[in-house]
Amino acid sequence: MRFLEQDDDDPLLSTVNLIDVFLVVIGVLMIVIVQNPLNPYMQKDVIVIESPGTEQMKMTIKKGKEITQYESGQAIGEGEGEKAGITYRLNDGRMIYIPEGDGE
Repeated sequence: MRFLEQDDDDPLLSTVNLIDVFLVVIGVLMIVIVQNPLNPYMQKDVIVIESPGTEQMKMTIKKGKEITQYESGQAIGEGEGEKAGITYRLNDGRMIYIPEGDGE
């Protein structure tokens, strides 16, 4: 009658299994943090645009360790200045700027 005797009721075994699960979860979270573009330990400069073209658009700029966030508003930008030239985008994605002048 060996099947009536069960030695699997050790509570320490279930605790060890929970610790293993938590270690896996912590490992996955560490990988997600490292792959985040706004990770403060990355050396690259990054620009993240959320919801482009909508009223809730946000732009986050990371330059070095400094992070700046801009949100779109209803105000229209204004300022002083004049048209300086025309920019064309080529089929391969390059941009060409042609300054306007007096023809000289």
